[in-house]
Amino acid sequence: MTGTTMKLAGAALASMLMSGVAFAQTSGTVAFLMPDQASTRYEEHDFPGFKAAMEKLCADCQVIYQNADADVARQQQQFNSVLTQGAKVIVLDPVDSSAAASLVALAQSQGVKVIAYDRPIPDKPADYYVSFDNEGIGKAIAESLMRHLEEKGVPTDKGGVLQINGSPTDAAAGLIRDGIHAGIATSKYKTLAEFDTPDWAPPKAQEWTSGQITRFGDQIVGVVAANDGTAGGAIAAFKAAGVNPVPPVTGNDATIAALQLIIAGDQYNTISKPSEIVAAAAAKVAVQLMNGETPEAKTTLYNTPSELFVPAVVTRENLKAEIIDKGIQTAAELCTGRYAEGCAELGIK
Repeated sequence: MTGTTMKLAGAALASMLMSGVAFAQTSGTVAFLMPDQASTRYEEHDFPGFKAAMEKLCADCQVIYQNADADVARQQQQFNSVLTQGAKVIVLDPVDSSAAASLVALAQSQGVKVIAYDRPIPDKPADYYVSFDNEGIGKAIAESLMRHLEEKGVPTDKGGVLQINGSPTDAAAGLIRDGIHAGIATSKYKTLAEFDTPDWAPPKAQEWTSGQITRFGDQIVGVVAANDGTAGGAIAAFKAAGVNPVPPVTGNDATIAALQLIIAGDQYNTISKPSEIVAAAAAKVAVQLMNGETPEAKTTLYNTPSELFVPAVVTRENLKAEIIDKGIQTAAELCTGRYAEGCAELGIK
């Protein structure tokens, strides 16, 4: 965990503590079960942020971390394992949102609380859900791209956009997809083709995009990709096909690789959603549940008390203000090699 992200998590946690919420010191085991390693965020941000928050809120608590590597059966084994190890609260980011319903039911039958994390579990209400507003994310990135195309004077009858969604087994991906549909609908641009990316795997997004380039050619005026990984796959497909310039491509997660692509002009936007904020909120709820308290529901989603954070859209125009000036990443991390020139253009030093 970088010093800047540690500060971010600390600031989020300090804000919670200053809000007047008092936590009785308790002890127990809390499990933090994440879905895959296709995105680096879980090892680099989510788990370090959760662990740091738990250490401040409950120094005597034991935290177990497992990652299912996109394997539903493995996540079920990990879930059963932490139950056997006496977990009082399980923070679960499901590989398969539908399959996770039986896990929630199993835990609750044993008096164990479940916090749905990042991805909702529609078929069985968890005890709480913490995430960013996924439908809002999809709409925001799509609307941002539609405005960009309109401002550039791209004719609405020239062609249309490709839509690359996330995993079909991820309920959060479904929310992002619905938001993208709503965002595209605010414009007169049409969708040429749409794809649900198995396991959010960038190579699968790249393979599909390659086929669409062959099919539609220069009719493709933009790509609405649901996250930075699928965006990177799409951009790689255009470059491999010799398309220059690459049509504007959206993203989500503000990974270092995506921010560098934005600096270079190869990706149009992403979403800045520091995972440490959600991780700290999950830790707060976990301790409240262990203390027998009822966490406040800021909203409700799928009959589950929830807290949904609102993220920011990042483009070249505001990357410095949203990422560098807020300490989410540093110039040293982003402005390496071929990206130094783009950083200089953006005033990033």
